[in-house]
This record gives sequence, structure tokens and C-alpha cells, in this order.
Amino acid sequence: MSLLSQDHNTGPGWLPSVEARVAEMGSGGNTLKSLTKRCLRRLSSDTHSLLHGKSFNESPLTSQRWRVYSLSSPHKLASFKGSPSLRSFSTSSSSSKVGLLGWYLRKLESNPVITKSITTSIIFAAADFTSQMITSSSGYDSIRTLRMAGYGLLLLGPSQHLWFNFLSKALPKRDMLTTFKKIFLGQAVFGPMTTSVFFSYNAALQGESAEEIAARLKRDLLPTLINGAMFWPTCDFVTYKFVPVHLQPLMNSSCAYVWTIYLTYMASLNKVSME
Repeated sequence: MSLLSQDHNTGPGWLPSVEARVAEMGSGGNTLKSLTKRCLRRLSSDTHSLLHGKSFNESPLTSQRWRVYSLSSPHKLASFKGSPSLRSFSTSSSSSKVGLLGWYLRKLESNPVITKSITTSIIFAAADFTSQMITSSSGYDSIRTLRMAGYGLLLLGPSQHLWFNFLSKALPKRDMLTTFKKIFLGQAVFGPMTTSVFFSYNAALQGESAEEIAARLKRDLLPTLINGAMFWPTCDFVTYKFVPVHLQPLMNSSCAYVWTIYLTYMASLNKVSME
């Protein structure tokens, strides 16, 4: 080990200079004993300072030795840079740069159902707003938008979470055959179920009776499902084939933005006359 590294390891500013040490070591045993006593005395003094909360005063020579040691020992400097605290700081800094996407992914991990439900609610509210801007001629209906947001928050958001998790466990593969099986189940089971609940939910909140809701479903459900069969298989293929399970509800809701513009229009149609 070099003399410079020994100076660094023994602590700041309490050993003699390198030149004095070399001279003393060459002068015999008495000098070595004297040096040892001086070192022990200084060690005792510094220990006492530490115990009483005092700090060392680093001399300029010690600072220079430390800089020389750092430059001459790059492997130790590299190990310092690779310390856990520095790595964690670097990781947190890079994570903070992700921004909104990073925040959303963390929320998906910590509170998946609530995050997916709120996301679906926002998308449905935005879709209904867009639908009204395109199709409505009687002014904006905020109550209708609240109904759509409530449906996404309370019904569709949680059901999407359960459905996609169920499919990922029942059919875990991502090959073409498994993907088409998932698409078929979506069109045969999940689509009719959620569309029926959607029409019933909206009709009930508009004050329609059970008979009127049944008549609405008879009139509107089948045409809606047929139109959906021309739209959803493409979205489902991309969702099931390429999107991770925890992001599939987001992808589905994003596709549903376009679909919901049509769906909210269908839900806003006048109720069926019972005469």
C-alpha cells in the first residue's frame, strides 16, 4: 500500500507529513518508538473530540492527499460511485423524469381497481361530451355526462379489471389461436353483458320502468352489438396480442372513446312507446 493511501486511511490531519515520516523511520528504533507514542497520543485526543461532539479540522495537506489518492485509485472511486445510496438517487432521478406516465403506472400498481375506474369514468365523460357536441341540437346536457361518468366509475371500470385479469389467467398465452379465443369471448360474453347493463343503467336513471327498459333492449341491443362486431375485433386483437394485462383496460377504454360516442347517442334515443 502506498504512503499516500495510508495517510488517507488513518484519518484527516493527525499523522506527520510523508517526508518527516520517511526521515524518522530511517533513524532507528528510538525514533520509531517516539513516532508510535505521538500517534497514540493523537489518536486518544481525536477519540475524545469525537465523543464530545467535536469535529476534525482537515488540513490543506490532507485535502491534497485525498485528491491524489482519489486520482491514483480509480477502482475505489468507482466503487464509491456505485454505492447503493448513489444508485438509488440516480434511479429516483430517472424515474422522476417519466412524469405523468410514471405516476399513472405507479397508481396502477398500488390501486389498480380505483385507477382503472377513474380512467374509464373520465373517458366516458369525454366521449359523451364529444357526442353531444356532434349530435345534440338542444344544448349541452350535463346530467347525461354525469350518468356516463358514473357508469364508467361504478360499473365498467371494475368489470374491465375483473374481465381482463380473468382472461389472462384462463388463457395466458398470446399466440394467434388464443388471441382469437379472447376476441370471441369478448364479443359473445363481455360485450353483450356490458351493453345490456349500459342501456338498463341509463334508462333506469331516466325514470323508465322495467317494461320500457325491456322494450329498449329489444329495440337497441341487437343493432348495437352488430355495429360493435365491425369495430371491436380490431381493437381487441391489438389489446390481447400486444398490450400488457395491467394496461389492457386503458387500451380498451381508449378504443371505447370512439365507440362510446355512438353508444351514448343510442342511449339518448327516446324511449320506446308502450302504446
